[in-house]
Amino acid sequence: MIKQLVLFYILSIGSVKLAKAQSSYSNEIGIIAGPVSFQSDYGERGDSTPFIGKTGFGIGLIHYVNLSYIGYNNFKPETYFDEHFKLRTEISFTKSQFKHYGSLINNPKKNTSLEQLRAMRGKTDIMNIGLQMEYYLINIHDFENTIGSLNPYISFGAHYSFFNPKAYSLLGPLEDNISVKFRMATSNKPSSIMSIVASAGSRYKLNEISDLIIESKMQYYFTDWVDGLNPNTAIHPENKANDWLIWLNMGYVYYLNQ
Repeated sequence: MIKQLVLFYILSIGSVKLAKAQSSYSNEIGIIAGPVSFQSDYGERGDSTPFIGKTGFGIGLIHYVNLSYIGYNNFKPETYFDEHFKLRTEISFTKSQFKHYGSLINNPKKNTSLEQLRAMRGKTDIMNIGLQMEYYLINIHDFENTIGSLNPYISFGAHYSFFNPKAYSLLGPLEDNISVKFRMATSNKPSSIMSIVASAGSRYKLNEISDLIIESKMQYYFTDWVDGLNPNTAIHPENKANDWLIWLNMGYVYYLNQ
């Protein structure tokens, strides 16, 4: 299924390029990459260290439909919407690793439950594909005509996410060594779910046909199983939120038909 979606994404970009090459739209492609902080059920709620125990990395391919050429190419008045919005499609992959952390784990006290928690590990691979609408603070044509300029933006959209979690223990088989309070709360079954994404970043005009971008993205999944761990909320009320992540990335964008 993932292979089919990747192929569909590539073909859709190609079809947009061919169909719109002589029309009012401009197309851009790019690549993004950077560190991921996954907010999961590993660790203690409210811990102030965001990367310990839940680090990761992500990479993605992005495609933009630049709406600012609608009026420009058809000799029509430019509208505010055309000059400040772009449609972004994205396919991305993130990989994160987990372990328990916090004051409880750091306690020098030794008992079976703590040793089981300290030995517990997890990881998850996530493939995302989806759409976002980006709003740019500065007029798009003004930015494109000024090399060295910055154009801050925010975006919002939805992705369909495929995840493959793996929970395990350094002590041996998970069913024998997991802490009693998390028994029956793990799953290593691949699945898929909808997610929403929100981003804030800025473009830097590198030259006439390319930009650099830096961006912070938050992605929220409509499930608590993405990390493979989901303690019963009736027993553990601190388990209040679904899984989500923060992704800080940098990227390069190339204008296909400037």
